Amino acid sequence: MTRTKICGITRVEDAQAVAASGADALGLVFYAQSPRHVTVAQAVALAKAMPPFVTLVGLFVNPSIEEMCAVLEHVPLDVLQFHGEEEPEFCAQFGRPWLKAIRVKQGVDLLQCAARYAGAQGLLLDAYVEGTHGGTGASFDWALIPHDLPLPVILSGGLHAGNVAEAIKQVRPYAVDVSSGVEASKGIKDAAKIAAFIKEVKDVDLQLSR
Repeated sequence: MTRTKICGITRVEDAQAVAASGADALGLVFYAQSPRHVTVAQAVALAKAMPPFVTLVGLFVNPSIEEMCAVLEHVPLDVLQFHGEEEPEFCAQFGRPWLKAIRVKQGVDLLQCAARYAGAQGLLLDAYVEGTHGGTGASFDWALIPHDLPLPVILSGGLHAGNVAEAIKQVRPYAVDVSSGVEASKGIKDAAKIAAFIKEVKDVDLQLSR
């Protein structure tokens, strides 16, 4: 079964739509330059709106230890997701499972990345777009992903209901991660697009299991 994560949630009604859709995880962005950024107060309200068994993931880009502690003191994050140039030792020091995002382009050695971040629960593979740290809606060439990566792959970057089935067939990731592909506008999710995305994932899983 391919797990699903809906990222960049900013409103309680969107968090509830994610939970109702059957998604496995919900992502909150703690990066001030993102249009999907949430404050600690917003994140607390969103966390309270979550039913049990939905994983709460916090996304960070080159944060300071103080910034991390300020969030973790108040927000019950289950998993940390690092999108910057964080060292493995930095990622591992907060007592939470963590993911390392890698922006994929020609020449990026994903096997080397997996060895360097061996303590991560998985690698989140996103498109490389100059000057940004994800959330661009751009995809990348899935053929660049080696089939023998030793860490679970969370596939991100330009996914939507129209291409996620093909992505799963080609990459067979542990999970898929979507943000802009289920939005009405930046930071505002569309419940129908979320439901359509989750349905495509479940349908292709069913096909592949036959």
